[in-house]
Amino acid sequence: MLNIHNLSVSFGGTYLFEEITFRLGAGDRVGLVGKNGAGKSTLLKILARDIAPDTGSIATEKEIRIGFLRQDIDFEHGRTVLDEAYQAFTEIKAVEKKLDQINHQLATRIDYETESYSQLIEDLSDYTHRFELLDGYNYVGNTEKILLGLGFKREDFNNLTETFSGGWRMRIELAKLLLQNNDVLLLDEPTNHLDIESIIWLENFLKNYPGVVVIVSHDKMFLDNVTNRTIEISLGKAYDFNKPYTQYLTLRHEIREKQLATQKNQQKKIEETEKLIEKFRAKASKASMAQSLIKKLDKVERIEVDEDDNSVMSISFPVSKTPGKVVIEAESVTKKFGHKTILKDINLLVERGSKIAFVGQNGQGKSTFIKAIVNEFEYQGNIKLGHNVELGYFAQNQAEYLDGEITLLETMENAATDTNRSKVRDMLGAFLFRGDDVEKKVKVLSGGERNRLALCKLLLQPINVLIMDEPTNHLDIKSKNVLKAALQKFEGTLLIVSHDRDFLQGMSNIVYEFKDQNIKEYLGDINFFLEQRNAQNMREFEKKDVVTVKETPKTEKKTLSFEAQKAQKTLQNKLSKIESLIQELEKQIQQDDLALASHYDKHIEDAHFFTAYEQKKKELDRLLEDWEQVQTELDHF
Repeated sequence: MLNIHNLSVSFGGTYLFEEITFRLGAGDRVGLVGKNGAGKSTLLKILARDIAPDTGSIATEKEIRIGFLRQDIDFEHGRTVLDEAYQAFTEIKAVEKKLDQINHQLATRIDYETESYSQLIEDLSDYTHRFELLDGYNYVGNTEKILLGLGFKREDFNNLTETFSGGWRMRIELAKLLLQNNDVLLLDEPTNHLDIESIIWLENFLKNYPGVVVIVSHDKMFLDNVTNRTIEISLGKAYDFNKPYTQYLTLRHEIREKQLATQKNQQKKIEETEKLIEKFRAKASKASMAQSLIKKLDKVERIEVDEDDNSVMSISFPVSKTPGKVVIEAESVTKKFGHKTILKDINLLVERGSKIAFVGQNGQGKSTFIKAIVNEFEYQGNIKLGHNVELGYFAQNQAEYLDGEITLLETMENAATDTNRSKVRDMLGAFLFRGDDVEKKVKVLSGGERNRLALCKLLLQPINVLIMDEPTNHLDIKSKNVLKAALQKFEGTLLIVSHDRDFLQGMSNIVYEFKDQNIKEYLGDINFFLEQRNAQNMREFEKKDVVTVKETPKTEKKTLSFEAQKAQKTLQNKLSKIESLIQELEKQIQQDDLALASHYDKHIEDAHFFTAYEQKKKELDRLLEDWEQVQTELDHF
């Protein structure tokens, strides 16, 4: 599909990458990796034709469709979530509009015998056929399915896009791309704004994507689960292997070790030859032999070892002083934004040394609760910090907490104390800001560099309780590994919000899930939490499928009293009646779904239809709960 040949890009005379060549074909799911600043996003922009390379070429098949998930997006005000998502179907919407116009004319005109009326009928047939070829009857259902998969609720569909945060708008843009059936998908950090459940949904979607997918991501587990090929940009070169990220790392390490061993053997032979040359040069009778050896040595192709960029941050979080046993105590914490309640009567006790992960879908209150702890806004209830507690807070939206108009050095010096002001240059160097880098203004930093600066600044203050909200966003994989190691060694108390499963593994011993204004405690790590959530999802699935479940024959029958037999018979009759009602309601809802899929515009105006439709769904949920209750009672016999 895409042939990239000798591509080079430079900035200020320094090459980001030079003469890289590779080919992308159908079914390739490529993880494009490398350190911050290596040129990954630049390469995506070149593939999307947003910018041109300095040298090289890109050859593509005719009429290839490329979809690009950018980090900077703009929406037109006044559109709902559904309206914006429907922008993915430009041709379908145009054909649909033409069909509406034709149908209106056919309904209002009475010149049935005219040639123009006959032409309308022919046009109706042609456009209807085109609409079917474009899968026009299913676009509404497909849109809703993908929006739901990305975490939206049905009640969100008719809300205006400007009422959503940047992360949710990014989800709408992602939904549009997934609906467009592009031949090539270019995704720049698609998981940054997704919760764990939405990431898992996206993984499953991309695994079955038939075209080319190129993903820039620092989520190692996401790359391992989705990709089948890795291209790493490092020190201006591209390393390309048909392996997911972790397997690629292992393979590249093995290749580099072999290169080192081969280079060592070659160097040994070269040194032996050079000794012979020096020895023969001293004798006139051996001069011709020396010249032969010199010519032979000149022809030797020297083995080169792939360069590796191993520069990483140096980071540790020392504990300032020992706090009391209870470091944070929250009682009946409630937070509302307007009429919307985010948190309701939250009670939480955090003890010294705890390692706690906050997880859950976006919008469920994780960051809100953290901001309440650090007293960023007013709330109902009470949050009390324990004796000698010294908080360190890493905010998710660093742009709002760092002044873009001052330099890195000024940022650090302004936050420093008399005791550590002399160390700020060394600290910046440890976070890979060296030389003239410290005189850059904060506003020119990339997302990853901004996060590194915020982490560096955090170390200027005394800390024994660390609160971190999405600290890995925009950090490259090596930097994330360094941060993870530092947090695992941290001897204080840690509260961390993250959707990065790989990062959370081995990080916490308690997980709190935020859902429906409340929290639920899981006494284990992230893997334990995911196992428990999966079990719950399976039980929910079984509830919905109960009408197909058959009783397994029993090998033994208990002898029941007459009264017990009578009660059992009553429950069995009740169960049968509920099952009949469930089957009937499911048929009605299925018919309504078909009606919506084929005549959505007609039903969207019908308030009675939607009220009845939602009522049926609620009734079905109630019946399923009744079925479960009756079945539980029957199981006791």
